[in-house]
Amino acid sequence: MERASVLAQVDIHRAATHNKGVMNGIHAVVLATGNDTRGVEASAHAYASKDGHYRGIATWEYDRSRNKLVGTIEVPMTLATVGGGTKVLPIAKASLNLLNVENAQELGQVVAAVGLAQNFSACRALVSEGIQQGHMSLQYKSLAIVVGAKGEEIAQVAEALKYESQANNAKAQEILMNIRKS
Repeated sequence: MERASVLAQVDIHRAATHNKGVMNGIHAVVLATGNDTRGVEASAHAYASKDGHYRGIATWEYDRSRNKLVGTIEVPMTLATVGGGTKVLPIAKASLNLLNVENAQELGQVVAAVGLAQNFSACRALVSEGIQQGHMSLQYKSLAIVVGAKGEEIAQVAEALKYESQANNAKAQEILMNIRKS
């Protein structure tokens, strides 16, 4: 994790992917709370290149003294909890109530935490099974659910789909029927 984080500080392409993952999480909360997604996105990318080199906005470092992985995110955001979309859009009101935030600073902390969590997930996939394989595992599980798999059947269908030359609804349905016959 730490090495993947360091790479996002020195390689512009890795930084772009790194920050995209962070922004996937940030964007979701900003949108749900009626804030300006484009403004927050622009601020984040401008900040990532503040020293003339585009870098990752989240970092991970292993703290050996505490035996813990420590994540840090630094991104300026203009957010609001009153006025504008936060008062006009019912979903924004509901989202802010659900988050139980009292002010923009608390909302910023939640948004940053979600961005950091999203980055953790992406970095973990990158350094373990790999993002492509992780996406395919999710796709197989989704196919299993779509064809009606329940409970343990979902994992069984997903596992079987890994070994098929084609993974589609018809194949998932066939596998599910075979599981239910046995």
